[in-house]
Amino acid sequence: MLIDLDNLPSDPALLQRLLRDMAAAVESRDGEIERLQSIIRKLQRAQFGRRSERLDPDQLALALEDLDADIARIRESTPSVHPPLERPSHRKPLPDHLPREDMRLDIEEAYCVCCGGALHAIGESVSEMLDWVPAQLRVVRITRPKYACRTCETVAQAPAPERLIAGGLATPALLAQVLVSKYCDHTPLYRQSQIFARHGVDLARSTLAGWVGGACWWLEALHERLVKNIFASNHLFADDTPVPVLDPGRGRTKTGGLWVYAREQRTWAGPEPPAAVYLFAPDRKAERPISHLQHFKGVLHVDGYAGFEQLAARGDIALAACWAHTRRKFYDVVEATGSPVAAEALRRIGEIYAVEADVRGQSPALRLAARLQRSKPVVAAFHTWLEVQLQHISGRSTLAEAIRYALSRWTGLTRFLTDGRVELDTNPVERAIRPVALGRKNHLFAGSDGGGGRWAIVCSLTETAKLNDVEPYSYLADVLQRMLDGHPVSSLDELLPWAWKAQNPVKS
Repeated sequence: MLIDLDNLPSDPALLQRLLRDMAAAVESRDGEIERLQSIIRKLQRAQFGRRSERLDPDQLALALEDLDADIARIRESTPSVHPPLERPSHRKPLPDHLPREDMRLDIEEAYCVCCGGALHAIGESVSEMLDWVPAQLRVVRITRPKYACRTCETVAQAPAPERLIAGGLATPALLAQVLVSKYCDHTPLYRQSQIFARHGVDLARSTLAGWVGGACWWLEALHERLVKNIFASNHLFADDTPVPVLDPGRGRTKTGGLWVYAREQRTWAGPEPPAAVYLFAPDRKAERPISHLQHFKGVLHVDGYAGFEQLAARGDIALAACWAHTRRKFYDVVEATGSPVAAEALRRIGEIYAVEADVRGQSPALRLAARLQRSKPVVAAFHTWLEVQLQHISGRSTLAEAIRYALSRWTGLTRFLTDGRVELDTNPVERAIRPVALGRKNHLFAGSDGGGGRWAIVCSLTETAKLNDVEPYSYLADVLQRMLDGHPVSSLDELLPWAWKAQNPVKS
């Protein structure tokens, strides 16, 4: 707005209108400047600082490792007549299922060194140390004798054993190791190839990739059973995460996506076991979740992705919005601007979470009763407070965006006040996405759309195994062996992680 200060109008009404226009322009410009500054700070924090609202467990572990390393360096530089001691800790006893190797240390002579009298046993001291047996490759040599009949010249020989990959070298145990290393421990195939080379075995990355594809061919039916089992539930969590996919025709990667659906009922003592299933898609269009959830009916916990809104239009799916995403909006404003209004919003949301901490693990009826008594008044007051604050701040500010984000999703955010089984946030599915993010950092991209599908199959089985306290390697090795031995397709439900755990409690 350009104003000629030397030729201002003399009409008071015109001057007042001009002043109001100037004030509105300044307010709009200040809001835009604040919004842009907030974006800059957010990008700087995303690039150079931690993005989580609390210290990430992995970061905490790294910090402790650094602390241990510093302590070790100090000990090495400090003269001492005693060997270094472990830091005091309340460590758990070693698991019973681990094999034990007994080492007995006894005295040389069974007489007293003082008086020469005979010694008699009064007890013993037993302690344990944890040992490591390095991984070892071995060759399984299969010999099949041949027999011939001198009369009719026929030859008899035992049939060759079935192999998971026709003509392949890998046993089910080795295939399970490759799968778990890649998708659970995030070790790319080229690194695995280098590890095998150190053991004196030359296995090209392309060979390992073929093994992964062959193993997933066997596991595909089990993945379908897991998908069907999860979608039969009436309370799920949904989200998606981008996955780069190699696009050879263009010489670069394209963006696909893994759609993740999680089931978590332990917080309200539900009957169904926890599970997570991944489905690959070449994009993140709204038609993907619509197709995945075409037979689902119930409550779906979601984030702010607009594509989920089309599911609610069906009438048999109720969307529960995420308070964690809502809180993150205000948290970003506090981090960027130090706004006291945003800080007050965080405090009020914290009151709601405090109630949830008290009722976690209780029955839906008890959870709902506590929510109606303690949380509902807080939520109602928060809604009124947000509407009032929105009228007193710039509409273009990031704080206004955070408030509008919350108000526009209020029906979904208050869903937990009508159903004790509904959670406040989508954290279960957020945790299920974390392994994909770690894998993306290590092996960078899927080699093809088929590779994205294999990623989804193995992640579904390994993450569901971990959710049910099942060791992924033992589980996959046994499942592949059973399939090789002819496990009936009609009994695939017996191989789902929670059912497998019931049959193999020692390995879990």
